[in-house]
Order: sequence, then C-alpha cells, then structure tokens
Amino acid sequence: MVQPILIRCGGYQPSASIHNRAAEAFGRALAARVGGAARFELDGNVVASGHDAADLLEWVRTGRIELCYFSASYLAAAVPELAVLDLPFAIARREQAYAALDGALGARLAEGLARARGYAVLGWFDNGFRHLSNRVRPIRTPADCRGLRIRTLASEQHARVFRALGMAPVALDAAALVPAVSTGAVDAQDNPLTNIVNFGIHEHHRHVTLSGHFWGAAAFLCNGEALGRWPGEVRDAVRAAAAEAVIEQRRLAAAEDRAALAALEAAGCAIVRLGAAERAAFAAALAPVADEARAALAPEVLDALDGAASVASS
Repeated sequence: MVQPILIRCGGYQPSASIHNRAAEAFGRALAARVGGAARFELDGNVVASGHDAADLLEWVRTGRIELCYFSASYLAAAVPELAVLDLPFAIARREQAYAALDGALGARLAEGLARARGYAVLGWFDNGFRHLSNRVRPIRTPADCRGLRIRTLASEQHARVFRALGMAPVALDAAALVPAVSTGAVDAQDNPLTNIVNFGIHEHHRHVTLSGHFWGAAAFLCNGEALGRWPGEVRDAVRAAAAEAVIEQRRLAAAEDRAALAALEAAGCAIVRLGAAERAAFAAALAPVADEARAALAPEVLDALDGAASVASS
C-alpha cells in the first residue's frame, strides 16, 4: 500500500484567525482533489507550543515542515524588493495590492524568494491594513506619536517609519507581542484590526487609530524541493488548492475588518478615524522615508505597484 504524502503546515495565530481558516480551506480543497494520496496536517499556532513565529521560516526552508504562511515584511532582508509592500500609504485599496501580487510584481517577488531561500510561493494572503493601538493617548497627528515605545515587526523599513514619527521602535516576534503589550513594556503597536481583537491587544490598548499606514501581505510558502519531488497530480492539486485558499482568505479579510471594528467599538475602545487632512499630515511626515525607500527600488517594481492602482480602480 502506498503511503500518503504528508503535507504539514505551520502558523502562528489563534485558531479563529483568517490565515488559519484559509489553511483549513486549503486542506479541504487538497483532499477533494487527491483523496488519500496526501495527508494534510495543520499546527496553526506554534507560539502556543513555546516556539517563536519566525521558527516557521527555517522549518519550511529546511523541510521540517512543508508549508507556512508568514508576513512578507519579515522576508525583505532576504529579498529587498519586498520592501515595496512596506512603503507607507502606498496602498490605498486592497484591490490594488491584489492586482500587483497576482501579476508581474508577485511573480518577481516569488522568484526572488525561490532564489534566496528555496521557497515556492503558492499565493499571497491579505495580511490587512495595519492600524495603531496604544495605552497612553489618542493618536490623531504625528506629534501624538512622539515618545511612545512601539512594538514592530522585524523590519528595518517599519522601524524607519516609526522613528520618523518620533516613536521608539522595538522589534519583537509575535510570540512576545502580547506579553509586551500586557505588561506595558511597549506603549503602542500596529496590526490589522483582526489581530488587535484576536490577540486581545484591545484589552490593554484602549486607543485605536485607523491609520492604515501599511497594507501587509503574507506569503503562503512551500518548501520548493518538496513541491518539486511530489507527483505531478499532487503538485498540481497543491497549487490549485492554494489558489482556492487565497480567494477564501481574501474574502475573509474584508469581512473580518468590519467584524473586528464592531468588536472594538462594543468593547469600549476609543476609535480615532483620521480625516483626509489628518491622513495627509501623516503621509507628509513620512514622505522623506518613503522617498528614500523608493530610491532603492527598481523602477519596474515601483511601476508594477503604482500601475496596479489604476487597474484596480478601472
């Protein structure tokens, strides 16, 4: 009897997260295509087992597991062109990001990850618009940010953005986020609304500013060698199931924004909605950082992101 191919996937979020729900959708779609030829296992929250979220990247690279999802911002050190996704206020609508990542830009970034780390990118999840939360005061202007210690992703680009606002960035793995927030080791953090709710950050940070300063992508990664050695039927099924999972994840992302905002309001959080002039003030404060980052990127990379804005709005 032929043993099924074991396909293990790791995540770093609570079970109700849209990323884990998309991974479950992947497993169902895969089973529908290949039946017993493959067996899918999901450990959606390795942090709960005492691991750092970043361990997943090494596990997939070395083949300890086959799949994971991970914020693309962490991967910019390996593929600098990924910094295009971390330009502040560069993505106003998620449809712009989808058009870019499902086209030439996404293919170019995937090729870079394959060369640098041996990953096969199965798709790009919607990691949401990132908003500010803090325990000290409402944030409505750049001046309100000054002096706050903010937890950031392990991204130098993110750190530069927050330093430009007068904040003190502290890079912490997802495993250390909630302890830092709950103990007051950091004053502020940024995350999509769904994470602010699912991680319980809103229980400690009562001030939430809908800044949308970054839109984030999460790469759905596969060990490239494993993908290459699987039978063609399984390999094709994995790619097709991933495409279904991406569609489902993006659908969930848009709906989750509305649900999470309602949950924050019901919990009594003070929500700051920036007006056009207030948003423009943040963009102006960050313009030097954005200009410097753009100067380091190839023109065709910038064109692919900027051009997607008109495609998405047409």
